[in-house]
Amino acid sequence: MLKHSLPFALTLVCVSHFAVAAAQDSKSEQGRLIAVAYDQSDAGFKDSRVNIKMVLHNAAGESISRLLVLNTLEKKTADSGDNTLVVFSSPADVRGTALLNHPHIENADDQWLYLPSIKRVKRISTSNKSGPFVGSEFAFEDFTSQEVDKYTYEYLRAEDLGNTQVQVVSRTPRDANSGYSKQVVYFDIKNNQPVKIDFFDRKQALLKTLILSDYRQYQGFWRPNNQKMLNHQTGKSTDLLMSDYEFGVGFKANDFDSSALMRLR
Repeated sequence: MLKHSLPFALTLVCVSHFAVAAAQDSKSEQGRLIAVAYDQSDAGFKDSRVNIKMVLHNAAGESISRLLVLNTLEKKTADSGDNTLVVFSSPADVRGTALLNHPHIENADDQWLYLPSIKRVKRISTSNKSGPFVGSEFAFEDFTSQEVDKYTYEYLRAEDLGNTQVQVVSRTPRDANSGYSKQVVYFDIKNNQPVKIDFFDRKQALLKTLILSDYRQYQGFWRPNNQKMLNHQTGKSTDLLMSDYEFGVGFKANDFDSSALMRLR
């Protein structure tokens, strides 16, 4: 029986190609497993509410503050993630402004913005999700839950970040309308929580860095009390200072539908 064989040099190239592909698959799976561990550490909280002080800093060091409440309803299914509702209480120019998020795995997230000045609910288009949320350094897409299967992954390395041992994972949004080409996430090895995220713009340049700190456990669930988003390209930053976490609030699905925004008036 005739056997068709490749030249030796070409055989080595093919073997090398398969070895690289296998290594990439391994790094992809390893990165995904770290993301899954983080996701599973938060499973079962049902719902929550937290008060947030948002402090916006411009490049000159001047700042303004806003107060808001973030409500979350756990809703993890095969095709969707946790619903969130952000409502501002002060100052007067943003009081009553609200953002409702329905994240999806395969399809684009649904987002609605309620503007009390015109008493109107506005649907956020997928092309605008990368825009700044109420003038902060957080984009609209940053306020949706970060479900595992919304990204592809690559494990990069383990390192020390200050006094914290972390595993560093690159994740690439599957959504073509994302404002980010990739995100590099630093997960604390001890509790699987992210302590730093670097965001890269569509040109692959470093755009922003989010620092998550002062983690505490509330009813067994880890939550950061401080988040700082620094925009490297503008010099602006936004702090989120969390307080008064509540779990088991008793939210229902209809508290997170688009008609609920009109009931905020």
